[in-house]
Amino acid sequence: MINASAVARESKADRARRFAEIVRRLEKEMPEAKIALSYEDELQLLVSVMLSAQSTDVVVNQVTPALFARYPTKRVGLWRAKAKNLHQTMTRIARDHHGHLPRKREELCELPGVGWKTAGVVVNHAFGTPALPVDTHVGRVSRRLGLTREEDPRKVEDELSALLRERLWGRAHQLLIWHGRRTCESRRPHCSRCVVRDLCPRRGVRESD
Repeated sequence: MINASAVARESKADRARRFAEIVRRLEKEMPEAKIALSYEDELQLLVSVMLSAQSTDVVVNQVTPALFARYPTKRVGLWRAKAKNLHQTMTRIARDHHGHLPRKREELCELPGVGWKTAGVVVNHAFGTPALPVDTHVGRVSRRLGLTREEDPRKVEDELSALLRERLWGRAHQLLIWHGRRTCESRRPHCSRCVVRDLCPRRGVRESD
């Protein structure tokens, strides 16, 4: 296992090679990794990602069929604020973008309730625009792996993106999420079954199996 002191001495080029190997191994381990949200078009994707804040993908997938059918009968976390943002966002899309979702990440961020991470997920999955948005899983796993020390999601994304080829950004985003959910869990990571444990300094890990 690589130790913390070795990571501290690691050059950017070496860190980039280690990150690429981590992505390669995670891809081999979880080739089925994909976005967990259910949607049929880019507009539904945007709504689902907006609803997912402070909620699980499972709950969102339970809510959205009714919502998309115009029969909302369930609630998700922060539902009042989300309802307001969704109404304002749909109004803006209809009024300012002729009913079409903006294709640029910066333009999406101008919509109410759409942050940099949400916009990154949408452009990556809806339009194939390379992005490596950082959620809680990506942030936690990348810090444990010693790929970054940053806490701010934008800064984490900047560091990770600088280490990896652009064509792999979206894939790395999804694989790190799945790894965080399946193996590198928040409270007690399953290091015994981790396929990248020899590449990980386990930064910040106090207890594992």
